[in-house]
Amino acid sequence: MAAAADINPYEMIAYTGSRVLEDQTFVFVGTGLPIIASMHAQMTHAPNINLIFEAGSLASILDQGMPMSVGDTRAFRNAVYAKGLCAVFDLTQRGYADYAFIGGAQIDMHGNLCSTYEGGTYARPRVRFPGSGGAGAMAANCEKTIAIMVLEKRRFVKKVDFITSIGFGDGSPDYRKKAGVMGSGPYRVITNQALFGYDRDSRRMMLLEYLPGKSPEAIQDLVGFELMISPDVKEMALPTDHDLMLLRTKCDPDGFFLKRKIVDE
Repeated sequence: MAAAADINPYEMIAYTGSRVLEDQTFVFVGTGLPIIASMHAQMTHAPNINLIFEAGSLASILDQGMPMSVGDTRAFRNAVYAKGLCAVFDLTQRGYADYAFIGGAQIDMHGNLCSTYEGGTYARPRVRFPGSGGAGAMAANCEKTIAIMVLEKRRFVKKVDFITSIGFGDGSPDYRKKAGVMGSGPYRVITNQALFGYDRDSRRMMLLEYLPGKSPEAIQDLVGFELMISPDVKEMALPTDHDLMLLRTKCDPDGFFLKRKIVDE
């Protein structure tokens, strides 16, 4: 087992993301860390996972290296079909996608994600992000949403500046139904220091696991709203040496995503 000090934050995120994914499910995968996590899962405990890529492939085998984007030709390797963007989004609208696996710049306690802007106004933002891509539709139509991001207070906010990808809205029981979206909504939030889920009744974010050496109190200090704490909260599993080998030499050998640095504002 690798020591926590030898695992960088993005490796921890990718490994935890892989661990959450289940074999024989359909996962609509976003660019970057979701792809790496999905590759690791396919190489280990979920060989029959069915990956959906926005550019139009279904159930590809990622054995030619990491796709740099959802439109990379490597995302089409040995796919069941390659039918284009409209076909894969049609799959989600007909209820065939178990998970949307996406990132974001901000998230609130009810799982609403922002990847549009931060600070200021929509017309005059302090920071403009790339926007939804397919993530907005994925969160609206897939059965459950898995979000993946670094744990920082500036990201985990009381209220997102813009709802790019819908979660539970204001937390009311019928919010998603009234909004006309499908699926049960947010399921997991994967970070470098904690794994979160959601309370079934209140639809609020709940701490499930924390990084060894940390504590629930330390995790709360990194979140801009009050967390619920699972009665079964426990330490996160760490990747083995074999897991790290796969991540570093097979999934992202050039370190495009895993070797990035977390920059504090």
